[in-house]
Amino acid sequence: MVYTQKIQNAIHFSIKTHEVYQKQKRKGKDITYITHPLTVGLILSQAVASEDVVVAGILHDTIEDSVDEKKVTKEMLAKRFGLPVAELVDSVTEKDKGLSWIERKEFALEEIKAFSHDSLLLKSADVISNNTELLRDYKREGDKTFERFNAPKEESIKHTLQVIRTIVEGWPDSPLAQELTLIASKLQEIGALFFMMNNKASIIEYCDYDDKKELECPICGWHGRGEANSDSDFCLDVSCSICDKMLLVVNYPLA
Repeated sequence: MVYTQKIQNAIHFSIKTHEVYQKQKRKGKDITYITHPLTVGLILSQAVASEDVVVAGILHDTIEDSVDEKKVTKEMLAKRFGLPVAELVDSVTEKDKGLSWIERKEFALEEIKAFSHDSLLLKSADVISNNTELLRDYKREGDKTFERFNAPKEESIKHTLQVIRTIVEGWPDSPLAQELTLIASKLQEIGALFFMMNNKASIIEYCDYDDKKELECPICGWHGRGEANSDSDFCLDVSCSICDKMLLVVNYPLA
């Protein structure tokens, strides 16, 4: 795909919305916000998404984050970029900011379950952009990184893990699924101590182990048959296939 006029127009529109009209910054940082939608568009182009999906990625926050005097609407996007682009942007737009943080996030999870593949790809790129930035910031700032968000560290991580699980379950063969699961495992590592203390892995004897038994992750909500790992002469462990949370420890029989 080449640098089309439609993509150029989307970049110009997004710059006006986020930079020209409000000088919007990344949350808690002195970094211009436009870097995020442009990154999302770049991720989608690397995933060989269609032109409309790339355009939607560049525009994905324009409805949600536009100022009242220059309000962007779905109808406006449909007129300028076509209905498919407008519907994609609308699908990832938070509908009611008047709800509590928990209510908004639960509603968003339910919406993802009904997403088309194009919406899942768009949401995936958004999650990848946000969380690669978060992980980079965390290496430098530690837990201070999470002070800029509206929820405690563990709740924020848990929600993102649930979003990733929902996306991957909705489209396991997505071109961005592998990148999402890698991010999930890194996020789980950040909250590992908290998650381990509050959701301990089950411990059973080898004679009681059934590798066909369905497991459920208490962190991200994944359910299925986990892969067993063995780096020890005494036990093996089974972890979540999405976020890598240890779910089960199986003790080998004594010699």
